[in-house]
Amino acid sequence: MPPDTATDPNARHDGWRTLRRFLPYLWPRDNPALRWRIVVALMLVLAGKAVTLALPYAYKRAIDAMTIPATGSAAQTTIGPIAASPAANNAALGVALMFVLAYALGRFTGVAFDNFRNIVFERVGQDATRALAEGVFARLHRLSLRFHLARRTGEVTKVIERGTKSIDTMLYFLLFNIAPTVIELTAVTIIFYTHFGWGLVGATMAAVIAYVVATRIITEWRSHLREKMNRLDGQALSRAVDSLLNYETVKYFGAEEREQKRYAMATGAYAEAAVKSENSLGLLNIVQALIVNLLMGGAMAYTVWGWSQGKLTVGDLVFVNTYLTQLFRPLDMLGMVYRTIRQGLIDMAAMFALMDQSVEVSDKPGAPALIIGRPGIVFEDVWFGYDEDRTILHGLSFEVAAGTRVALVGPSGAGKSTIARLLFRFYDPWRGRILIDGQDIAGVTQASLRAAIGIVPQDSVLFNDTIGYNIAYGRNGATMLDVEAASRGAAISEFINRLPHGFDTEVGERGLKLSGGEKQRVAIARTLVKNPPILLFDEATSALDSRTEQEILGTMRNVAQDRTTLSIAHRLSTIVDSDRILVLDQGVLAEAGSHLELLKRDGLYAEMWARQAAESNEPEEVAE
Repeated sequence: MPPDTATDPNARHDGWRTLRRFLPYLWPRDNPALRWRIVVALMLVLAGKAVTLALPYAYKRAIDAMTIPATGSAAQTTIGPIAASPAANNAALGVALMFVLAYALGRFTGVAFDNFRNIVFERVGQDATRALAEGVFARLHRLSLRFHLARRTGEVTKVIERGTKSIDTMLYFLLFNIAPTVIELTAVTIIFYTHFGWGLVGATMAAVIAYVVATRIITEWRSHLREKMNRLDGQALSRAVDSLLNYETVKYFGAEEREQKRYAMATGAYAEAAVKSENSLGLLNIVQALIVNLLMGGAMAYTVWGWSQGKLTVGDLVFVNTYLTQLFRPLDMLGMVYRTIRQGLIDMAAMFALMDQSVEVSDKPGAPALIIGRPGIVFEDVWFGYDEDRTILHGLSFEVAAGTRVALVGPSGAGKSTIARLLFRFYDPWRGRILIDGQDIAGVTQASLRAAIGIVPQDSVLFNDTIGYNIAYGRNGATMLDVEAASRGAAISEFINRLPHGFDTEVGERGLKLSGGEKQRVAIARTLVKNPPILLFDEATSALDSRTEQEILGTMRNVAQDRTTLSIAHRLSTIVDSDRILVLDQGVLAEAGSHLELLKRDGLYAEMWARQAAESNEPEEVAE
């Protein structure tokens, strides 16, 4: 499992490694068009910043033109209208208007450059987000079943959602906030030194450093609060998803109030963490405002003093004020930017941790596809367990001849479902081999292996889509003719034709709008569309009533013709006509034979048969 960013210091503080991993999305090697967009966007950034830096000059000149007579000096200012000749006033008016218009044009140009930059760059951000989201999604489907059984779906989807959303935001702030702010800070330092000397430069740099340090310290503290808030948010979401997915179970046990209390506890904890996080934001804003306004007040007081000494003009006051306002406008966002980038690194680190999960079962380099002539199955001395200290299969060996119907039975925990998972290669055995048509399945591609096996599980989960979609899901590219033929083979076509929307009928989440038997028939039809040489029925009728079970069994027998069939069964009455029955007990093959042979042996199978017959009040002789 990926590390919890709320508790793992390596995951929390290794931001540089995450940033380095993120940078390739900023400069995609395989897409020159996107790289050109980035170059153009950066050029627009520089152009916009140049216009922004020129604006205070226009503002200063306009003010000076209004306060200094054409023949006056910096110290010869008046409070009222300019004391000069009409000609001088007209000249000053023309100069002031020119700079005012230049100032207005410059502001418009700066806004235009910023928006053109956003238009040019938008595709870069969206493409990076798409590429990362697709990569994570593909990686999750390559991870082992063990990973998915150990994780909560709600938490995983939340990690993906936060991580992918961070990409576009990170790109935007790195390129269009942090970099331009550094450029502007450098330019303002040079301008202040040129016009006012080192004093104002030193004060500005000291204020900026204090601002950055205070922001970082408080934001680091806030990050811990934010991480806790996110963790609690994920818990609340996962509890809601888990409860809603088990809606029927909640109703069975009358546990609505219990579920509500559990969810309320999770949301209450999240609310407390959110309050602390938002209060810390208020503290950060107060500290930032204090630093900014101390500098603004001191700098403007300095220019007023310079004006009183005849060294500076009234325009210098607005000159300094405008530059500091422009400088601290992005710096005012520094706290938000730092928090966003810091949180983005946390979210992306969690998502990259998902991508870094090792693939437990992978194809060998150059592995060939499985080629089936005679679809026989052989287990040779297979040892396996889900945990190192708990072995499930103890040297299991058996054979399923091509074209035969073989059943696997045994007490709970005997390893029946584990055999199905090993056959699909969701796991690899610790020792031993599994062969199909003489080929070790560990040496062939997983795609070809799974294409050769069709399964009808006990709980046939359907996608929240139409019946037609779920049947066609059996094979990529299946046509409507294939779907209709499969529905007839699964004896569900009459039911579908009676529906108002036919194959376009929505089945609901997990197929909840269909009955158990209808879901199983859809699952069988889906397998028929796949048309595999090997069929696996994993307790496919155990959740059905007796009448529906017999109907499904008849359908399964028809489907199994001319195929190799392995049935995992709990109800022994469903597999009495199998060619061979394998009885498992504690991970080993205890007995093997036909139904009658096993009854005559009077062993474990006969004991299980007698117990089930007694439970159903069905005498053994009738079944025999």
